[in-house]
Amino acid sequence: MSYDNEPERRSDFTVNQKQPFNAEPPMNVLIQRFITPNDYFYVRNHAPVPTISGQSYRLTIGGDVPQPINLSLKELKSYFPKVQVMATLMCAGNRRDELGNIKTVRGVTWGPAAISNAVWGGVPLRLVLQAAGVTESNFWKHHVCFEGFDICKNNTGYGSSIPISKVMDPAGDVLLAYEMNGKELPRDHGYPLRVVVPGYIGARSVKWLKSIVIQKEESPNYFQQRDYKLFLPQVDWDNVEQWWDKAPAIQELSVQAAILEPKNGAAINSGSPYTIKGYALSNGHRIARVDISVDNGITWEPATTLKGETKDDGNRYWSWFLWTYNVQSMPSPCRIVCRAWDYSSNSMPGDIHSIWNLRGVMNNSWHRIDIVNKSKI
Repeated sequence: MSYDNEPERRSDFTVNQKQPFNAEPPMNVLIQRFITPNDYFYVRNHAPVPTISGQSYRLTIGGDVPQPINLSLKELKSYFPKVQVMATLMCAGNRRDELGNIKTVRGVTWGPAAISNAVWGGVPLRLVLQAAGVTESNFWKHHVCFEGFDICKNNTGYGSSIPISKVMDPAGDVLLAYEMNGKELPRDHGYPLRVVVPGYIGARSVKWLKSIVIQKEESPNYFQQRDYKLFLPQVDWDNVEQWWDKAPAIQELSVQAAILEPKNGAAINSGSPYTIKGYALSNGHRIARVDISVDNGITWEPATTLKGETKDDGNRYWSWFLWTYNVQSMPSPCRIVCRAWDYSSNSMPGDIHSIWNLRGVMNNSWHRIDIVNKSKI
């Protein structure tokens, strides 16, 4: 693998892995905008970034489809209507560092900023599959398998799959995206074409899309079968082989919330006012409430969620909710905790030990940060 032709990136990112490149933006910058600028969107790569010509690019769609398709990017744009979908992408390993503090986990050591929000422009995937003769009634047990041009494990492209029911649902909003915030997709984010699967873990939104295959089984790709799965806390690398095929692949996001300001370990004068800021999201459900505690979860107060995405009451809130909480007198030193609830009454577990898993994925425990008294330093 050669990393000689990587894109230019910002110098203020927290780089968690250099090769392949995995980095999260500064938390104080990320929380400033509801829509994340392209150059501040977190980067999750599994291999060197491929160099692909948009002019010669072609997408193949095959498998159990009545009419296989081979499309150029120009044909895709010409034959199908462009739509825009605002959606937050989040790595399944977001907040892995906290699980790693309990017991060693394997994976990129992400903090709470492996998440970003964008307006994606492209073509509804269901329309493309319909053009290939696919109907949900005839294929309702099938899976939609994606493979990218980025060569990873076993000399194959990064791949994953999602149920066809998600793709064919008009409210599922699965997109073949060629734009990001009104601009051509950056190389780090999938140029010339990527999948965007709102409400699902970022691992299912395959970048640098090479092919789509419709089949009765999930993708056989390593990253569908041997990664992005949840296990009991007692499962480790000595006994995990007996569990891989028993555990379902992670698809939908769970309820999540995190504090981005202040940072963990920040020094704040005792008695001073402070505005705590963070985000919350669910897998398309509206966030009903974000709770904040400045005494380690003994007492709670509701945060103020900020206006962002305007939608009806349906479960299509693919973007995060940003929130603030004004502390009149910070009781430094203290531990600040946040948790979120959605409109289906889903919430976050209080005990992080109960959800520890060897891959360090899906950490949605109460987010805790410690504050020290600045005057005592």
